[in-house]
Amino acid sequence: MHGTPEARALHAQYPAIDLHADSLMWARWVGYDLQERHEPPLPLAALGGHVDVPRLREGGVGAQFFGLVSLPIGQRRGLAAVVEEQIDLLEQAVRARPGRLVKALTAEDIEAAKARGAVAALLGVEGAHALEGDLDTLARFARRGVRYLGLCHFSANEACYPAYGSGRRDGEGLTAFGRDVVRLAEDLGVIVDLAHINRAGFLDACALARRPPMVSHTGIAGAFDHWRNIDDDQLRALADRGGCAGIIFCPLYLGGNGLAPVVKHLVHIINVAGEDTPALGSDWDGFIIPTRELRDAAHLPLLTDALLRAGLSERVIAKVLRENVMRILSDNPLPTRLPVA
Repeated sequence: MHGTPEARALHAQYPAIDLHADSLMWARWVGYDLQERHEPPLPLAALGGHVDVPRLREGGVGAQFFGLVSLPIGQRRGLAAVVEEQIDLLEQAVRARPGRLVKALTAEDIEAAKARGAVAALLGVEGAHALEGDLDTLARFARRGVRYLGLCHFSANEACYPAYGSGRRDGEGLTAFGRDVVRLAEDLGVIVDLAHINRAGFLDACALARRPPMVSHTGIAGAFDHWRNIDDDQLRALADRGGCAGIIFCPLYLGGNGLAPVVKHLVHIINVAGEDTPALGSDWDGFIIPTRELRDAAHLPLLTDALLRAGLSERVIAKVLRENVMRILSDNPLPTRLPVA
C-alpha cells in the first residue's frame, strides 16, 4: 500500500475521481484487460499500462473517466465507430466481473459505487472530430453514457482549432458548428471539455457556457509556461462558469518530475481561481511518461500526502480529490429523456 495512513483515510472517505485515462484505447488495440493487474511494460512507466481495476482500488480511486480516442489521420469517416467500439469494450469489462467495475453516469451513481466497494467508470470523448460533423452523433454518444466531450485533440475539426497540431489557427475561435455543439452538449447533459483547444476557442466556449465546463487534463501556464497549458485568464473564465481543471501527471507539461510540480500546479489554480476549481486529470495510458511517484493509479495517495505536507486542509484536498468533479456532474444534469436520432 502506498501513502501514509492519513492519506489512505482521506481516500477512503473521499475516493478520488480522475478525469482522464486512455486505457480503452489500449483495450481496443492490444486487448488490454482492465480487470487484471498489470505492470507498465516499458521503463519509467512510459506510454501506458498505468490503470486497471486492482490498482484503482489500491490507490483509493473511486471513479475513473476513460477518454474515448479516435485518430483522424488519413481518414475522416469511421471515427464515431472507433468511439463506439471502446464503449463496447468498457461494457464488456463491466460484465466480466460484476460488482468490481460499474458504468456510471451521475454523481449518485458514483456514490452508489462507493457504497458497494466498486470503481465507477465514466466516459468522455476526446475531440469533436469523432462527431464527423453531425450533431446526431453527439446525441447517440450521450445515449450510450458519454458524460463529456472534448472539443479538440491534436487537429482542427469542424468545431474548433487545437492549441497545437494540424490545422492550428491561434486567432480563430469556435466555428458556427462548434457553437451548436456546445449548446447541444449542455442540453444533453454532456460536459464541455476544453482540453487541447486553442485559447480563442476556450474563451469562446466559456463565454457561451450555461453550465460548468471542465478541462479534463491540463497543466497551468502560471506554474510552467508551455503551449499545452492554460493561462490565468483561461482559469478565471473557467472558474467564472463554475468549471474545474484536472491537472495532468506528465512532467513534460508540469515543468519537472516528482510530486512538487503537481502540487505547484494545483496550488496555483487555488490561488488564481479558488478551491472549487482544481481536480485530477492524470492522462494515464495516454502515451505519456508520468511523474515518477505517480507511475500508476495505485500510487495516487502519495500525491495526497504531498498536498498535506504543502499545508492544504483536508476540506480542500477532498475538493481536489472528488468533490469539485461531483459538483460539476450534478450541475450538468442529464435530461429526462435523450432525443432519438
